[in-house]
Amino acid sequence: MPDEIMEDCFNDMITGQGEGAGWRQLREVSSFTPATPALDKEFRLGNATIWGGNLTMLASLVGTGYLPDIKGGILFLEDVGEHPYRIERLLTQLLHAGVLAKQKAILMGQFTEYKLSSHDRGFKLDSVIRWLRGQIKAPVLTNLPYGHVATKVMLPVGSKAELVVEGRDALLFWGHPN
Repeated sequence: MPDEIMEDCFNDMITGQGEGAGWRQLREVSSFTPATPALDKEFRLGNATIWGGNLTMLASLVGTGYLPDIKGGILFLEDVGEHPYRIERLLTQLLHAGVLAKQKAILMGQFTEYKLSSHDRGFKLDSVIRWLRGQIKAPVLTNLPYGHVATKVMLPVGSKAELVVEGRDALLFWGHPN
């Protein structure tokens, strides 16, 4: 059942009044590699196409004629029931297919309903985020409220957007000229 925030976002989107979304990144995975902007610095990325969705579905499209060829995009990803080692495997597939290198930013949404065990030896989702940040030049942002969770933002797939990051705060704007 959608909550009030989701209903408001949906209504704004279908009436053409939706202009953006904001969120706060996770602290534990907020360290950036030298190739990406530092969290204590503000940065802006403009005129980028918003696209993405479920990581498993996108990775399954690699090698078919159905995977969008978006250059300079803002790619958002989420998944449900996938363990971190599987998430890393799926990201590796997108990495080696050249998809991730073409993006201006990667927004990691919610990755839910998996269970870590003692066999993981400390390998968890923030291990995957750190690994990914070391593989690409684009910033990798966390905690986008999108995915299989109760409260999520609506994103206008295919629209041009601007991404503004200041510290752990991230804002994604669309619906106006950049």
